[in-house]
Amino acid sequence: MAFTFDDYQDFLRLLAQHPEWRADLRRHVLTDDLLELPALVRQLIEAQARTEERLEALAGQVEQLAEAQARTEQGLQALTQRVEALTVRFGQLAEAQLRTEERVAAITGRLDSLNTRVGSLEREVIELRYDRRGPAYFSKLARRLRVVDSGRLADLLDDAVEEGRLTEDERESVLLADLVLSGRRRGDQAEVYLLVEVSVTIDEHDVRRAADRADVLAKLGRPVLPAVAGKGINADAIGLARARSVWQVLDGQTIPPSVA
Repeated sequence: MAFTFDDYQDFLRLLAQHPEWRADLRRHVLTDDLLELPALVRQLIEAQARTEERLEALAGQVEQLAEAQARTEQGLQALTQRVEALTVRFGQLAEAQLRTEERVAAITGRLDSLNTRVGSLEREVIELRYDRRGPAYFSKLARRLRVVDSGRLADLLDDAVEEGRLTEDERESVLLADLVLSGRRRGDQAEVYLLVEVSVTIDEHDVRRAADRADVLAKLGRPVLPAVAGKGINADAIGLARARSVWQVLDGQTIPPSVA
């Protein structure tokens, strides 16, 4: 028998009266795939929701990273500016240090030059004092002392060179002596020369020069007493004075080689 429209209306009323039949009807009418479709849709909706939540979280993280990056760039920019400022400052300090060192070097040079000039002047003053007061300072070595002026000494040395007793170099060496005196040695009254090297502070070079030049002057045929004179003398020079038989005159005090 054919299924009429009225039958269909009756069927719908029965479904309305018995809603529990609907699920059973769907199992008979729909395929398995269609039955599972609502569940799949719900799963998709839930997955979409979770995806959106993750996207929102990711967006937040990206925003945080962007903010951190911005802060980092700002910090780097500030650091770069600070480094540039420090570099400029260091350059200025280096230039100032260089100028200071140049000024210190200039002042040091001037001080060295001044010290040299003062030392030279002090030495000249001492030489002048011994030249003028030689007979008094060296009276314990000989009596009737007289300073042999450079002209007279040059004549004596020139004669010795002509006679072959001295070389030109030896003549020049004696002429460069600070002071030469003549007199009579105490004790035997023998005519002697005194050859004196003068220095503010006597060192080994002064002692050696006095002894060597005295040996040359002795070639003129007269005994020569070598001596050094000044304000002070170092320990090595004292030992050499004893070894080379060189007298010392320190601020007017006469010290013989035997106790030098």
